[in-house]
This record gives sequence, structure tokens and C-alpha cells, in this order.
Amino acid sequence: MSMKNNKFGDIKSRVQEIIDFVALKNYVTASIKIKEVSDSLDELLDVSPDEDDVMEISRYKILLNQLLRKMSFE
Repeated sequence: MSMKNNKFGDIKSRVQEIIDFVALKNYVTASIKIKEVSDSLDELLDVSPDEDDVMEISRYKILLNQLLRKMSFE
């Protein structure tokens, strides 16, 4: 498994955990986890010269923002 897959595999599992918390309406924990994952994505963005990585990071950031919006409407 490449370094890229490791990096995004961890992010993917953490985002799935957030989705699970949102489904359970555990918004406090979901919000905390969103902040942690968002910070991790920002760090990856700072050190990633690869355009594909930047696109993948952007997709996750959009998903996190959608989850935040979903929580704010419930």
C-alpha cells in the first residue's frame, strides 16, 4: 500500500466515523471530529505538492462542510 493510500485511508475511516456520529445524532462528538479531520486535511494541504492529493483533500473538505450544514439544519 502506498503512502498516499495510507494517508487517505486514515482520513476516510475518520470521516466514516463522523458520518456514524451524525447518523446517531451525536453532534457534539461529530463536530469535534470534524475539526480534527479538517486540521489534518489542512496539514496535508500544506505539504502536498501533488495536484491529485489537493483534489482529494478538497473533496473531503467539501464533505465535511456538508456534514456541518446537515447538523446545523437538524
